Amino acid sequence: MLEKLGWNTRLEALKNRKNKELFAGRVSTQNRDLFKVITDEGEWLCNLPGTYYYEATFDFPAVGDWILLAPQEGEHRGVIQNVLKRTSVFKRKAAGNETKEQVIAANIDIAFLVMSCNKDFNVKRLERYLIATWDSGAKPIILLTKADLIDDNKRIDLEIKVSEIAVGVPYYFVSNNTGENLSKVQGALSPNLSGVLLGSSGVGKSTLVNTLLGLEKMTVNGIREDDSKGKHTTTHRELIILPKGGVIIDTPGMREFQLWSEEGNQGFSENFQDVQELISQCKFNDCQHDSEPGCAVKEALSNGGLSQERYEQYLKLQKELAYIERKENENLRRLEKEKWKKLTMQTRRKY
Repeated sequence: MLEKLGWNTRLEALKNRKNKELFAGRVSTQNRDLFKVITDEGEWLCNLPGTYYYEATFDFPAVGDWILLAPQEGEHRGVIQNVLKRTSVFKRKAAGNETKEQVIAANIDIAFLVMSCNKDFNVKRLERYLIATWDSGAKPIILLTKADLIDDNKRIDLEIKVSEIAVGVPYYFVSNNTGENLSKVQGALSPNLSGVLLGSSGVGKSTLVNTLLGLEKMTVNGIREDDSKGKHTTTHRELIILPKGGVIIDTPGMREFQLWSEEGNQGFSENFQDVQELISQCKFNDCQHDSEPGCAVKEALSNGGLSQERYEQYLKLQKELAYIERKENENLRRLEKEKWKKLTMQTRRKY
């Protein structure tokens, strides 16, 4: 069973170094502090050890994580003892005002960025997904669903918009009704590879999963007439084994998608290579792209080599990432201060 989920010699070596006696498995769903884990012995219901909440020694498990568990009293129940080192992790800033990360999926090879061709397509949202995907370590593939609802002119328009912001990234027009390019989606998920479906509500993610499975596993509803969106039904992240090989993680629609700042912001640099290449060509290293002579950015904006909208999006996301990084550093300093305060109090009590 584990081989179907992507278990390999690297993971086997990690397990043996940690503890040969523990069971290995992969998290398929999460509900707060309870986790369903697929193992060679079937599906187990697992929780974290009580000590974890006082001193965490491994990452909080997420869907897609490979974990080691110890059996607990009761049939197919266990306690998670370790989370094996991740090869990739897709994350965002958690919704709301609090500055903290939210892990969407772990150990993914391919991130399918799903947008429908009718009224859901949004260039700025797609840019955010692309940046997060490059940061995650996964490979992005863009899926433009409900392709049977648009004409050739609309297709050309969408192709131009995608090509401008996703240079070199594969994209497919997909239709569950006509079967267009579904074989390419399945082909990208060969055995031992893991994918995740990411997109807003109603773009057809669950319908796509059903088509790949060849059955009605995920509950779906029809398209609402008022906004041409599918009725959102997915309420949790779930890892699903596909019959022709590979696994896919279905996710709930995300109403907002705020980036999470990563060290070096590699995803941001990857997605805005064109803008950063222009910046490197400016005459002055500290060019503010305002009134300085020899500014390659200003020249590109004037001659049409760079659109004003893309440059403004570059500046906006740059500020957003800088703000999140600053708030994250403030939180880390606060936690470190609280930790030392607690240690000091414990030392005083001791003596």
